[in-house]
Amino acid sequence: MKNQRRTVSAATLTVLTIITAGALPSPAQAAGTTLTINAGTSIRPVTHVAAGGLYALAEGSKPADSTLLPLKLNTLTQPAPGVGQKPNGQPPGGDALLVAPQADRVGAAEIIRMPDIYPDFPYGWVSWDDWLAKVDTMVRARLAATTVSNVQAWELWNEPDWTWNTSAAGTWNAGWVRTFQKVRSLDTVTPIAGPGYSAWNQSWMSSFLTYAKANNAVPDVMVWHELSGPSGIAAHVAAYRALETSLGITARPIVINEYAMTTEVDVPGSVTSYIAKLERAGVQTAQRAFWYEYGTVNGLTVNNQPTGTWWPYKWYGDMAGNMVQTVPATQTGLDGFASYDGTRKIVNAVVGNESGTNSVRVTGLAGLGTQVSVTLESAPSSGRFTAVAAPTAISTATYPVSGGAITVPVSNMDAGRAYHLVVQPTSGVPAYQQRYEAENASVFRAGRFSSTSASNGGYVGQIDNTGDSRNSSYVDFVVNVPTARSYTMTIGYANATGATSTQGLAYNGSAWSTISYPATAAWGTFGSTVSTTLTLKAGYNTIRLAKGAPYFAGGTGYAELDYIQLT
Repeated sequence: MKNQRRTVSAATLTVLTIITAGALPSPAQAAGTTLTINAGTSIRPVTHVAAGGLYALAEGSKPADSTLLPLKLNTLTQPAPGVGQKPNGQPPGGDALLVAPQADRVGAAEIIRMPDIYPDFPYGWVSWDDWLAKVDTMVRARLAATTVSNVQAWELWNEPDWTWNTSAAGTWNAGWVRTFQKVRSLDTVTPIAGPGYSAWNQSWMSSFLTYAKANNAVPDVMVWHELSGPSGIAAHVAAYRALETSLGITARPIVINEYAMTTEVDVPGSVTSYIAKLERAGVQTAQRAFWYEYGTVNGLTVNNQPTGTWWPYKWYGDMAGNMVQTVPATQTGLDGFASYDGTRKIVNAVVGNESGTNSVRVTGLAGLGTQVSVTLESAPSSGRFTAVAAPTAISTATYPVSGGAITVPVSNMDAGRAYHLVVQPTSGVPAYQQRYEAENASVFRAGRFSSTSASNGGYVGQIDNTGDSRNSSYVDFVVNVPTARSYTMTIGYANATGATSTQGLAYNGSAWSTISYPATAAWGTFGSTVSTTLTLKAGYNTIRLAKGAPYFAGGTGYAELDYIQLT
């Protein structure tokens, strides 16, 4: 989605009306509502689902790694190799292969948007010979980039519901199949994402999937946009799942690869509502829509400094353990998302999208003691050009726990602000996070699983090495330590091969070393550990454990990862 949309022809206005209807944020004006956070009810491991963006990065490490690492970015959509797209009159930039090393340093995956090879938006179709030649060039460029390992998928087209030139190129469904077949003839490994509609539309999706299935061209990753407010996200995801089932299509990961309109994307309260609903809907990832300058994560940074909207994403990045259930009183007012880190016994919540005096009720706190410490701060709606060096402190107070619950009033809320609520034992918590769960990490082409014996109940398995950087497995941990020094890293693992297995270890661009995992009793049964020593810098560091990755010859045998701990 780009601002050029405002200059499109009248022929597209019907679609635009559908997309933009109800796009203005409309938080409820009546005060006195309550958001309930059930800290004892986990909904999924923390994976920072909605921490991503379209055209988030530009060449030359823009924005700086220091602004990105705290956000724990999940997935980005970047333009195709040899990008021609000139977003909002800017020079072409953000080439997926050129920015891949920076995305890799901060633990982020990339989806490559292929039609951005064109300079215009809407895309200026030339001919099928021209398009297929462009596809050939893009795919071959990716295949030649053998050290790029963080590409999640090819996105074949963007917003075909209004940018596909039916009169010149034929029907979209047929065009999808033809392009799908071309990509697959060159690259049989990388997943393919689609259809990329600009809005959820049941009839469009049904027609597309029916045709794609009949022609063996169903996307590996389902993508569409949510730009007309967040309240319909859950219903749209449910409708897609029902459609998938009715057509006999196996479940695909869902990526909402653009969310939030111009009136929402730079408003902390509004994006808080989007993130909350995306987390509850169960999508795999979601990405902030692009409207202005690329290379800023769409307004989260200005001159390598955080804006007001950066802060709720930073608080999101601080979350660990499991995302927990949040229950808003309505779908259009006060909402939020929250996590519970069972190791440190911290409830971390971000709420907003409401004005006046409201309340946050937190249940499931019996394990934190008879009273808890509650810290509250907020981030303003500063826009994309005003740096905000720190959030605004509101209060720190002690609350008695009654029936495992507390109720925290939040006075004089501003609907544009986001509010950060941290609940922890009054006895205190460790000064820094020491244990990092594998299921919370950036997981590339491996699986997240559950086990009662695993720390926090989850682990990562199916970590394999194919000898191909496009689909070998590794896990990246973005860690934050207080001082530059040596740390002992303990790894919880399982290895039921009957023999010692190995993986590669690298961090902050270091040379690879080998981690050996002696055999254990069974898969999915944890308690065994191995340890090594790392020399880390103060602040954020990225630690990779790999079965296969660029510059690493590959591990032996198999091992499942439970956690790492730094002491």
